[in-house]
Amino acid sequence: MAGKTWEITIIKHGTRVTRRSDVFMNYGFYDEPDDSFRLDYYLWALRSGDQVIHVDTGYSAAGAAKRGRTVLIDPLEALDRLGMNAGEGNPVVVTHAHYDHIGNLAAFANSPVFISRKELEFWTSDIATRPLFSHFGDQDEVADIMEAKREGRVREFDGQLEIAPGVELIEVGGHTPGQLVVRVQSTIGPVILAADAAHFHEEVERDMLFQSMADLPQSYRVLDWLRNQDVAAIITGHNPGELERFEPVGGSLAGIAAVVGGARCLTG
Repeated sequence: MAGKTWEITIIKHGTRVTRRSDVFMNYGFYDEPDDSFRLDYYLWALRSGDQVIHVDTGYSAAGAAKRGRTVLIDPLEALDRLGMNAGEGNPVVVTHAHYDHIGNLAAFANSPVFISRKELEFWTSDIATRPLFSHFGDQDEVADIMEAKREGRVREFDGQLEIAPGVELIEVGGHTPGQLVVRVQSTIGPVILAADAAHFHEEVERDMLFQSMADLPQSYRVLDWLRNQDVAAIITGHNPGELERFEPVGGSLAGIAAVVGGARCLTG
C-alpha cells in the first residue's frame, strides 16, 4: 500500500439522541447508570487527484423517516457540494448492507459496487427478514444492489481486496456476516475506516458491544484486531465528534464534513 495517498472526507449526514441502554448490548450487565447518548451517521469519500472512491452512501430520506432519524443534509447533496456527483461512475464500497449505509445507492447507477460475498448472500437469504436483522436492513435497498448485480456492476469478493493503490478492503464480519473495514493510505499514514466494525471509540476502548451483532465471538475478535492495528487513526461508524478530530470543511459544509490526511482544507 505504499506510494499513493488519499484524502478522506468524512460527511455527517444525520444524528439522533437515545439512551446508552439502547446502544450497548445487555447494558445492565455493566452495572452502570443509564444516560443519554448521541449517535452520528456518516458516509466517507476518498480522493486522490482525479480519482474518487465512495465508502457507503448514508441513509435515504425514506429510510430516515421510517425510523425517525434526523437528516442534517441529503448525502447526495453533500457529495455534489464536494464535486463528487453520484452519477459520475466512481466506485462504491458497501461496508455492510444496513439501511444507513446503502440508502441512495440507486443514484450511483454507473458505479461498480464492491461488497463482501458473504454480506450479499446473507441479505438475500430468508434470515435477513427476521425481526432482529430486518430492523437494520431494508429489502428495497438490497434490491438496488441486486439490480446493480444484474447490470454486471457488483464486484463480490472474499477476504481482502485492494481496489486501488492505497485502498484495501478487509472482510472482518461480526456486526454483519460480511462487514468490511477499509484501510486507506493517507498523508498522515494508514487510516482504518472501521464503519460499523466499531460504532464508537468506547466500544473499542471498553470492550462494549453494540446492541446488534450477527456473530458475538467474532465481534469481540474484531475489536481485538482493531486494537492491534498500527495506524495513524481509526474512524468509527457512529461516534459523536468524529468531525472534531480532523480538519473541518468550510463554507456550506461547515459542521457537516471534515478532511483526514489532506493537504488542504476544502470549502464546500
